[in-house]
Amino acid sequence: MHLAPAARSPQDVPEEVNRRQALIRESARLFREKGYDATTVRDIAGAVGMRSGSPFYHFKNKQEILKAVMEEGLHQGYERSVAALAQASTLQQRFRALVRTHYGILHDEGSEFIAVLLYDWRSLPPEYKQEIIKVKDRYDALWQPTLQDLMQAGLLGANSAHDPAAADDVKVARLLVMGAINFTATWYKQQIEKTQPTQPKGHPTVAALRMDLDALADRTVRFFMRTDPA
Repeated sequence: MHLAPAARSPQDVPEEVNRRQALIRESARLFREKGYDATTVRDIAGAVGMRSGSPFYHFKNKQEILKAVMEEGLHQGYERSVAALAQASTLQQRFRALVRTHYGILHDEGSEFIAVLLYDWRSLPPEYKQEIIKVKDRYDALWQPTLQDLMQAGLLGANSAHDPAAADDVKVARLLVMGAINFTATWYKQQIEKTQPTQPKGHPTVAALRMDLDALADRTVRFFMRTDPA
């Protein structure tokens, strides 16, 4: 005979939230390290010290866990971007805040959520994709005003008074900028190493050319943003 779960007291709720968040966090790590298809629910349960069937108390199936991972990354990106924009006063600071925050949700320790979205999007069923798109649109919309202002000022790449049609296409500008940042998920390794003493001054090793996220954000801003209106 099937027994309904016992009623939980209010003090039990935070513990359940913590367990659910632990499942999402460890799932993101495993999906990034092993791939979604190669990761089993047993793997996820073991990573958080649960029995193999326990994750189904929180999620209907593995695809729902994947959706929760993607949602977590987008929610974090939105909240962190809003906070960063609140501290930015100039147009350049706004652009750098968005760029640096996006690098953070891609590469900060424990931030595998967006990388999973990029790699495992195909594994979501259509109904879950629609839900993620709505959350993603909310995050993407944060970029629109800053990019629009940059383009109208002639400060974003070649989108200037010489190319009015391009200057009006904010969506393409966002896709190009965010696409470049997202692609770093395939090659960037955050590791800072000093030039080896045996190297002549002015000739850094390959390791020394590796940048931290602040330096990478600065380089990205300089690459896309003009210093003077065209």
